[in-house]
Amino acid sequence: MDMNVKSEFEKYIIILLATGVILAVICAVSVIVVDPFFHYHAPLPGFPYEIDNQLSQNPGMAEYMDYDAAVLGSSMTVNFDTRTFKDELGLDAVKLPYSGAYPRDISNIMSIIFDAHPDVDTIFLGVDVINYSSDVDQIKFPLPEYLYDDDPVNDIDYLLNKDVLLNYVLKPVISPEPTDLATVYHSWWTDEYYNINYVLPNYLDGYEEQDPRPEELPKGYFEEQICVNMKENILPYIKAHPDTRFVIFYPPYSILFWNDCINQNKVEATLHEYEIISEMLLEYDNTEIFFFADEEDIITDLNNYADYTHYHPRYNDWMVRCFADGTDRVRSMDDVMTHIGHMRDIAVNFDFGELPGWDR
Repeated sequence: MDMNVKSEFEKYIIILLATGVILAVICAVSVIVVDPFFHYHAPLPGFPYEIDNQLSQNPGMAEYMDYDAAVLGSSMTVNFDTRTFKDELGLDAVKLPYSGAYPRDISNIMSIIFDAHPDVDTIFLGVDVINYSSDVDQIKFPLPEYLYDDDPVNDIDYLLNKDVLLNYVLKPVISPEPTDLATVYHSWWTDEYYNINYVLPNYLDGYEEQDPRPEELPKGYFEEQICVNMKENILPYIKAHPDTRFVIFYPPYSILFWNDCINQNKVEATLHEYEIISEMLLEYDNTEIFFFADEEDIITDLNNYADYTHYHPRYNDWMVRCFADGTDRVRSMDDVMTHIGHMRDIAVNFDFGELPGWDR
């Protein structure tokens, strides 16, 4: 190879490599400065953050946000407006939900919360009993581990991430929308979707494909695994933080959820889940339990729902008012069993045939 040609080629390679390094440094610095996943610092004042990634953004929010209360749970909690907690309870709350959360998902985020805020005043936890019989280590979605551990080496997956740079650093700058931290993760459903004419046809399409369970599940079918999950993933935090108040609530699923339980012959097994979890929680003085699952006026009106479990955001506001005034709080197992008995009566006696299009 001609020496001049070789020299030019080497120069080209050097320029190419230098350009790559410069671009990588610019990318890394931009991500560090803006820090859209809050891995290094709290949000910059005034930056229009796009907060839509629970897996990636929750751990940083848990560590660096300024709060004295945290709202945890599944998609049943995404429509809380944290301003309501301030108005009704005087608490500065941060919302850290995981759609479809299993107990291990809750444990993972509570670990970060208590490491960063050991004196947090209140944890609000929505408990979906159907997920508490999962494997003790099961999580809903794989975690981006580099955002959950303390290893600086694997931060390269964050610092040189094209998606992070384009969608969470540059896009907000180009098309800025003010960040409303009080309503992050709100569901996409608008008011018109909370309508029986939307909910019921979609539900029936899936219901017709269900295979009914021929025999009733034993009442205690889920009990052993629930106890394991509670002891491994939830109760250790309640025990270790006696000065933190844990407000546990059972969300009000629609009557269609209970129709699934009837179809799958697991009404008693499901109701027993509420009993077991409540009994374990009531042993601790720093827990409060709110039983919203049998709110008949809510759960039997499908105009309150966008699908068989997800209720209108007005009921998130209503629940916060209940936390404030004590409505639906259960203080003993007698209270719990009264609610369970009421829930059983609603489920068993509801006339599903009266729903429009049920027998189509």
